[in-house]
Amino acid sequence: MNLHNKTLSLNSIKPVLCASVLASLLTACSSDDEQSDSDNAFVQFYNASNNAPSIYFTVDENLDEDDDDDDFEITFSPLAFADANNRYELEADDYYVELAWQDDADSSSREDLQIIYQQSHKFSKDSIQFFALTGDVQAPQVMSFEIPVIDDDNDNDEELFNIRLLNLHEAMQDIDVYMSKADETFNEAIALEQLNYGVISENQKHDQDDYTFYITQAGSDQVLFQSTQAPMQYTSQYIVVVRQNQGAGSSPFAIDMISKYDFMTLQSDGDDSKLRLFNSITEHDLIPDYDHSIDATLRSIDETIAIDNIGFGQYSDTYIVSQGDYSIDLLSSSQQQPLLTNHLLTLAENEEKTIFFYLSEEDVDHDGDGDVDEDGDGLVDEVEIKINSLAVETTQSSSIYSHQIDIINLVEDDDFNSVSVYFVQSDELIETSTNYRHISYANASNIELLNNTYTVYAVAKRDSSDILLASQAITLDESSQAMFLLLQKNEQSASGYDMTFANQKDSN
Repeated sequence: MNLHNKTLSLNSIKPVLCASVLASLLTACSSDDEQSDSDNAFVQFYNASNNAPSIYFTVDENLDEDDDDDDFEITFSPLAFADANNRYELEADDYYVELAWQDDADSSSREDLQIIYQQSHKFSKDSIQFFALTGDVQAPQVMSFEIPVIDDDNDNDEELFNIRLLNLHEAMQDIDVYMSKADETFNEAIALEQLNYGVISENQKHDQDDYTFYITQAGSDQVLFQSTQAPMQYTSQYIVVVRQNQGAGSSPFAIDMISKYDFMTLQSDGDDSKLRLFNSITEHDLIPDYDHSIDATLRSIDETIAIDNIGFGQYSDTYIVSQGDYSIDLLSSSQQQPLLTNHLLTLAENEEKTIFFYLSEEDVDHDGDGDVDEDGDGLVDEVEIKINSLAVETTQSSSIYSHQIDIINLVEDDDFNSVSVYFVQSDELIETSTNYRHISYANASNIELLNNTYTVYAVAKRDSSDILLASQAITLDESSQAMFLLLQKNEQSASGYDMTFANQKDSN
């Protein structure tokens, strides 16, 4: 079975988007209802295992007949932690459900999947079979819930939505969940449900509107979590999952809202963010007072943060800050010469970012005629410099079998404007490598790599020749973290370029 080029028989699966007529998609899809043929069921998978890699979800009528066109079989695109696929419609029947992760990045064969769950399930007509992977992926737990399809004409007429709640927060196994209109407070909130771990609630109907969710310990009125705004504007069947927050904020909770086609994560309203700075500003004749070190000041309406003495090629400590908009000023550390003023930075709730500061040159064209060599000597008459920033969001993945590498290209060169980075395994060459990214100057790109040993090559094309800028070996294992790979110029290296790795989260 090829996981990426799956061919489905039209007799095997009957996808129902919102209506059978294409012209109705723009209007009908907004209702997000669960209309189905009377003999059909829906299936949906949600990955709630925070240390799992991306998980493949397979529904198979007959495990022993791999290529029999008469048997239904489908493998959905892999899902990372805290994500769900769309609900898919299929004939009600008995099916095998299989969960697995890809152990070999070079293969799309089923034989190379590491299967962590395989079990037969009954898919009843007019029901949603909802599967959730929870716990440690090394000892996974799979929960299955059969949810009746709600198809009430009154929901459209009265502008109602349907909601069920599910607690998958292992450390908070007994909680109360409340809900208020978005323009109200906890004082006006209604109690939705007292939730035990792993138990899904009965269905409730409420008016379509914008809402706020609140969480307390069971029997308490002390609010532990207040969500960001949740738009409940369509006739939908929502599954609202309470889980542990893996983001930067201090709140222990996050909420995932899952419907037929939509997925939304609600963070703790006003929760803190995290911030780290990196100094990649090189020396230049136009900033003679710069001494390879910067002081940064961040200001918001309510907060001022001073971060001093960030040396060239160094990361600052990580700072916990309030979410919001900040202006950033940079000074050279020793001479206090301004390098950057009133630079805007926005941090959302529960978000962690690393800000890379770097220097770029621009040719000056005073008269705007496109000629930067007015005297014809073959050299640019004048250049000016700018201090820029590149903000990269830190991944919150805790996968133990694969790890995200964010590649930041800060190599400015007149001969090329992009760099190719190859992650080459022991049985590969650069030209046969399947793991690579092309990154233009002052941009970032990420790649997910399975645990292995890689030789990493940064290659640029100068005219018709490939130029090796830098190379380095890395080993990823279960103890590894997500990392940054930074490419920049370095006059001290033999090639004039440098490749450095750093964990995305510091040890503080």
